[in-house]
Amino acid sequence: YRRQRQMCIRDRAETAMQCVKTLLEEAGSKLEHICKTTIYITDRAYREKVYHVIGKHLKGIHVCSTGLIVKGLARPEMLMEIDIEAIIPDDENE
Repeated sequence: YRRQRQMCIRDRAETAMQCVKTLLEEAGSKLEHICKTTIYITDRAYREKVYHVIGKHLKGIHVCSTGLIVKGLARPEMLMEIDIEAIIPDDENE
């Protein structure tokens, strides 16, 4: 069971980043507006894979990032969570 969970962490991170991109776009923003990330993982072993996926999506975007290893998330099947803060520049929509 642990091996199955480990194999899918990369896919979960990819899905999370696709959701981030979609939600930012729906709010009139984009990945380049991200200024802060907080990444929660439930196992230290997930760190490298999760950070690799996030780094791929945020390549060239320099953000302040916090990573936390937590005992659990809102639901037992959740293995990682990402919290994003973005600032849309005032002149972006002009």
